Amino acid sequence: MILKRLLDWLAGYWPEWAAYVVVGLVGIMVLIAFFLTMIMVVIWLERKLIGRFQVRWGPNRAGPWGILQPIADAIKVLTKEDIVPDRADKWVHLLAPVVAFVPPLLIFAVIPFQPDAILADLNIGILYVVAVGSIAVVGAFMAGWGSSNKYSLISAMRVAAQMVSYEVPLVLSIIGVILVVGSLSMMDIVNRQSLPFFLMQPLGFLVFFLAAAAEVNRSPFDLLEAESEIIAGYHVEYSGMKFALFYLGEYGHALAASALVTALFLGGGKFPWGALPPSFIWFLAKMVLVFCVLFWIRSTLPRLRVDQFTGFAWKFLFPMSLINIFLVGTELWWAKEMGWSLFPWPFLFLNWAIAGMLVLVWPKLFQLGVGRVEV
Repeated sequence: MILKRLLDWLAGYWPEWAAYVVVGLVGIMVLIAFFLTMIMVVIWLERKLIGRFQVRWGPNRAGPWGILQPIADAIKVLTKEDIVPDRADKWVHLLAPVVAFVPPLLIFAVIPFQPDAILADLNIGILYVVAVGSIAVVGAFMAGWGSSNKYSLISAMRVAAQMVSYEVPLVLSIIGVILVVGSLSMMDIVNRQSLPFFLMQPLGFLVFFLAAAAEVNRSPFDLLEAESEIIAGYHVEYSGMKFALFYLGEYGHALAASALVTALFLGGGKFPWGALPPSFIWFLAKMVLVFCVLFWIRSTLPRLRVDQFTGFAWKFLFPMSLINIFLVGTELWWAKEMGWSLFPWPFLFLNWAIAGMLVLVWPKLFQLGVGRVEV
């Protein structure tokens, strides 16, 4: 790892504590630069592709093919006036955007882009991801409460309800991966995927992907920012750079979710037919592909109602996550008793057949179809 080599080199000249501080600061700066660059790339990519999906032009004025449009947007929000409501709680109103922006940045610290490209290889990496990812709800609730606005507060309460509802199936869907790997390290999870886990656990992959889409407020799960009901949601009283932090935080969460899907279920930076250096590029390609699927769904499906929104989490995703745990645990026990290798081919076909049957039958059995969305 480059940072490890830098640490060893600095330790020969500086005190150990100073070397650790310098290496930590360098790692943080590299991570922030990568984070902000990727956000600008996916913002441009989303606007261009959604323009194609909706049969219109995307950004095409600022720079060739509109590639400078994210920079133009950043300049615009930086020059906007920072307005704070008179009755707002000033400190809470000020800190809320920071609390909302930081968690997705912290998640990338344990993402294994390739074997020698990870900032911190924690042996409890997946627990760290779950814990840090849950902090974002605090920033949104602070924004709703600190704004002293009833629409913001309604949206903040929706944030809490949404996070509680979808965090449960999200975490339970990861348990199937942990059962197979036997480790909580993100690096170990990637290294054990000789076969991508989405082939071994299609039901767990489906639950994780849909729950992650809801966690990052992507349509059709963007009820927190329903303009026709609560104007703009919890950040309606924000402008300028504070609003930009919320904006960056939302895209950062979508990027973090895409990176987690890539690491947990798509084999990380591994190429399907052998080595393809550098694996870092292959990881980014998978991550961007997952992000494209997210905004493909955004440009296609209408927003869910509140009853559909919560019902989908508790009546569909939650039972599916429990079934996935039972199915994976049973297959692992059976394979161990029979002396078979991990997940032989018959198990793969069985898992896909069960996942397809449940997805088709479960909504009809419990009347969970999202139905027609009334405007």
